[in-house]
Amino acid sequence: MKKKLFLTIIMVLSLICSQSALAKGQQQKPKIPDTVMEISKENTYPNPTQDLPYLQPSELSQALIDTSTVPIENPDLIRILNETSISDAPLAFGYRATIYLGEWALNYESTETATNWEYQKINTNFNDNRGGKSPIQMHYKQEAQKSIKGGLTAKVPEAEHVKKMMLLKAMKKTNLPLSFETIIGAGTKTEQIYNVPRKKLGYLYAYAPAVNEKGKVTYGEVYLVLKGNKKSIVVKNVTSQGIGAWIPLQDHVTFGFVTTDQPK
Repeated sequence: MKKKLFLTIIMVLSLICSQSALAKGQQQKPKIPDTVMEISKENTYPNPTQDLPYLQPSELSQALIDTSTVPIENPDLIRILNETSISDAPLAFGYRATIYLGEWALNYESTETATNWEYQKINTNFNDNRGGKSPIQMHYKQEAQKSIKGGLTAKVPEAEHVKKMMLLKAMKKTNLPLSFETIIGAGTKTEQIYNVPRKKLGYLYAYAPAVNEKGKVTYGEVYLVLKGNKKSIVVKNVTSQGIGAWIPLQDHVTFGFVTTDQPK
C-alpha cells in the first residue's frame, strides 16, 4: 500500500514539473496577435537579414573555455580564441607565461523577455465617410519611410558586444526575427480591408513591435596562462551589471483600427 502511494506521489510530481516546464517554454515564445502582420514581401525597403549564428568554439577554444570559472559566451572573444594556435613543446617543463587578453564582456544572463506589440507608432491612415450612404473600404499604406531603432537602456562598457549577446539570447527565447534597427519603406501597403461605416470616420494606426530584454552582463579581465604544456584561461576582477534593451521586430507591423463620429 505504501509503495503504491509513493509511486502515485512520484507520478503526480512528475506531471506537475512537466506542465511547469511546458508553461515556462510557452511564456518564452510569445504568441503573435492577430493584429500583427508580417510585411517582409510588401515592404518597399529591403531590410538585410539579421544573421547572428552562435559561433562554435574550436576544439582548443572549447578546452580553454572549460578551464574558466566564469562562463564565456562573447562571440568576439570566442573568435579570437579560435584564431589562437598553441603547439605542445616536448621540452616545455618549467615554461610559464601569462598573456593578458584584455577586459571583456564575458556573458549575458537573461532574466526577463517581454514583447510590446505597440512599441512605436509609425503611420496613420484616415478616411472620412461622414457624408457617405454606404460603408467604404480602406487599406494600410505607409505614408513616409520610417526607421525604428532599438538600443540599450543604459550606457555600459563594450556596448556592441553586449548588444550581440542580448540579441542572440532574445532571438533564441522568442523565435522572432529581431534587429536593433528595422525600416518600413514609404508606399508599403497591404491588401487587408478595413470597413468604415457610413457617417463615421476611420483611423488605421500602424505600430512597430519590439522586445524588451532585461538581464545581467558579466565583465572580467581575461588571461591566457601557460604552464608547461598546460593551457588555461583565468578571469580576474569580475563584475556584473544589470542591463536592458529594446529590440524591434523586423518587417512586422501591428494594426489598430478605430471608427468614430468626431475627428481625433
